[in-house]
Amino acid sequence: MATSELILSVRDYDLSATLDSGQAFRWHRQGAAWSGVIGQRWVRLEPLPEGIRAQTMVPVADWTWLTDYLQSQVDLAAILESFPVDPPMQAAVAACPGLRLLRQDPWECLASFMLSSTKQIVQIRQIISLLCERHGEAVTTPAGLAPARAFPTPERIARLSEAELRDCKMGFRAPNVLAAARRIASGEFHLERIRALPHATARAELMRLRGVGGKIADCVLLFAYGFNAAFPVDVWIKKALQELYFPRRRAPEKRLQYFAATHFGEHGGYAQQYLFHYMRTRKRPNSRD
Repeated sequence: MATSELILSVRDYDLSATLDSGQAFRWHRQGAAWSGVIGQRWVRLEPLPEGIRAQTMVPVADWTWLTDYLQSQVDLAAILESFPVDPPMQAAVAACPGLRLLRQDPWECLASFMLSSTKQIVQIRQIISLLCERHGEAVTTPAGLAPARAFPTPERIARLSEAELRDCKMGFRAPNVLAAARRIASGEFHLERIRALPHATARAELMRLRGVGGKIADCVLLFAYGFNAAFPVDVWIKKALQELYFPRRRAPEKRLQYFAATHFGEHGGYAQQYLFHYMRTRKRPNSRD
């Protein structure tokens, strides 16, 4: 089936938890395996006792694009050891063994989380699926499988109308995504420059984009750029912090924000993802917000 195949030798990697934990929205389960599109490549990932089997339909000489995306070289044990030793955090770690953070393309990550505002995960996936189906470039898939498309570039989206984006069920998010795409496509806003900025400066720079608040900026910093201290605080994280850390009194939002920024350390973003997935799988909510 595949033109290229690789066995990634990696331990303590829960592929399902990682791909289905609200970080990315384009992965589809196929039995024990998952299929999706990374950049311009259709990919099938299958967990094995010795690691992860990766298959794609185009020749591959260098698999760095995949190992970077999956963050398979990260020392997960060292990150977990940096977490605060408290009962809620330890419970989240115990419930989500092998959960990793992905390193996504900045534009796709930014646009995806702009589209996530006030939406449930299933709805976010539907919007992104429509956007890619109608405006993304076709990628090669195995015979017999449904066609797959890449996430449309800023340049492609910049040429669309607001009405065309609204037809993808974006609603009020359409003008925000269109404005961001046009600023990026024109060279007015440089996504690659974010990588070299200090954390606070990078966050403020992203928030200059229309429709990007603190939570969206933190998600992009964490899931696309690897700012591991970024700690996105959404509705479910607020509930997690309130229920797990302040069970006897209602903490004001500013107190929760300060606690999140100071309690979880240099890998606070990883801790956030464990808490989010712990609450999501324990209570089965459907929303990233």
